[in-house]
Amino acid sequence: MRKLATALLSLLISAFLVAGTVVDSAVAQDKAGKASVKMTVLLENDKVKAYEATYAPGAENTAVATSALRIVRALNGGTLQRSYADGKKEDVVWKSGEVKQILPGPAYTTKNIGKTALHLYVVQLK
Repeated sequence: MRKLATALLSLLISAFLVAGTVVDSAVAQDKAGKASVKMTVLLENDKVKAYEATYAPGAENTAVATSALRIVRALNGGTLQRSYADGKKEDVVWKSGEVKQILPGPAYTTKNIGKTALHLYVVQLK
């Protein structure tokens, strides 16, 4: 068990270091001009998926992986609003450099309700 924890910690540290060198400040928009979320997969295998998510102002993500444990670091901070199926909403504030563990839970969608792009680095365990 200790070897697994050490290996996971090494993978997370390496992934965060790689993210610092691969920061992409571009913000995607679809052809209609509606803000969208840009996802860039950096690493994926049978155990983990590491990716960057850039939310333009007003962008929504309807495909949040809520059934998996995720470690998320904010490269550029901002505020996301989570909307749950039961109608409940909650605002999640991200400060640049902040790291959060997000546990599996009920399904929700996210929307950048701030005025600037929000850039997250995500390591998702499978």
